[in-house]
Amino acid sequence: MTSTDVQEVRDPELPGRLLAVERDALIPLLRARAEADFALPAAACPGWTVRDLLAHCSAALTRVVEGRFEEGVFSPESNERDIAERADWTNARVVDELERGMTGAGPVIAKAGGALDALALGEWVHAGDVRDTFGVPGAYAGDGLPYALTLLARVTRERGHLPLHADLDDVDEPLRFGDVSGERHPARYIGDAATLVRLYAGRPVPAAGAGYELAGAEKGELNIFG
Repeated sequence: MTSTDVQEVRDPELPGRLLAVERDALIPLLRARAEADFALPAAACPGWTVRDLLAHCSAALTRVVEGRFEEGVFSPESNERDIAERADWTNARVVDELERGMTGAGPVIAKAGGALDALALGEWVHAGDVRDTFGVPGAYAGDGLPYALTLLARVTRERGHLPLHADLDDVDEPLRFGDVSGERHPARYIGDAATLVRLYAGRPVPAAGAGYELAGAEKGELNIFG
């Protein structure tokens, strides 16, 4: 992937590939965890447990598959209702729904013309939140990272987000994020890709990832979910 690759015509299959790759990594991890692990507080989502986070993710993907987008969908209130509707489900049932959603949502997202691409990116970030809570290394990395970076570049560009040039330790070519009109001078990031994902997702950066350099912007300006 090069700095220009991420700016080309949308690949409608990319969100589905990201979800499928993440499904194959996350679902076996979840099925191997003890029941008590699902009650752990999700550090990235105050007030939610791991189970709440997974219920939110599975509900969102089920809505996509079923085409249920009523007024206020994906608002905080809607998310809380989705979680409450699954309160009496077993953890295994939540994981099963998540697996079905990660399998079935890709084709629907592909046909949506880009309107739902950010949802696939958000699901991938939430999978990282779960791994981070469990203390699994490489929480926001793994096999899905190249797909996630491509989606992140497109989402930030289409939203006219702060322009940024990133020289990533673990990616061969520099990447461009955000507005590419040239009207604003780009910020500059030097560091690893997982830490950049944390900054864009508004997630805390652990001490081990604090060696990055960000010039021309405050870290809070990168957050696309805030």
